[in-house]
Amino acid sequence: MFDSELLAVAPLWYVAFLLSVTCHEAAHAWAALRLGDDTASRGGQVTLNPMPHVRREPLGMVVVPLVTLFIGGWMIGWASAPYNPYWQQRYPRRAAWMALAGPAANFTLVAIAGLAMVGGMMIGIFDRPEGFSAVQMVAPTTQLAGGLATFLSILFFENVLLGAFNLIPVPPLDGATAIGLILPESAALAFVNFMRQPGFSLLGLVIAWRAFDYVFPPVYSVALQVFYFSVNLLA
Repeated sequence: MFDSELLAVAPLWYVAFLLSVTCHEAAHAWAALRLGDDTASRGGQVTLNPMPHVRREPLGMVVVPLVTLFIGGWMIGWASAPYNPYWQQRYPRRAAWMALAGPAANFTLVAIAGLAMVGGMMIGIFDRPEGFSAVQMVAPTTQLAGGLATFLSILFFENVLLGAFNLIPVPPLDGATAIGLILPESAALAFVNFMRQPGFSLLGLVIAWRAFDYVFPPVYSVALQVFYFSVNLLA
């Protein structure tokens, strides 16, 4: 049997996930277009409409998120924005900026969710919770504010999770491409070509999954400290 409380918040988890991944991929597509690659744009992915992203990756956008929620209690999945590999080879630094655009969108959503919760506390619809969790960073002061408090808490958590995970520097994650910003251009190009070898993406995902237990907690802790520092300024 599924947990009734988890079932109750599952729609909010999925809306937060859908918004987060759509913004992530749209940011990739928009950055690539601005930097000279219109591949994703021609595929219709410079958009905040989730449907083009869902159609491209239905497994990662629908099936896996729901499975991970009911197995682990939180959602993760994937989508993808196509790019021209020849453009990446010619402009590895531009490709690195394109890669960083996705996590940057996630951390922007973290800031928006955090500011919205702080604003809610300022106007009195949220208060400090008696017990903290990923779905309850603030406590609603009215019944109508309950869903919003839960959604913003989930949105905060989900985007820290997606942003931190994607910055792990292993293929096929964004962090591997972003390494091009700290390498000489010739070395960045050699690194990109090396990472394209068959099997590296699968190995990279295994490494990332193992590393995530060490990466996520400190990143989430810093995000929470910034949020609660902002809350304490209201006291």
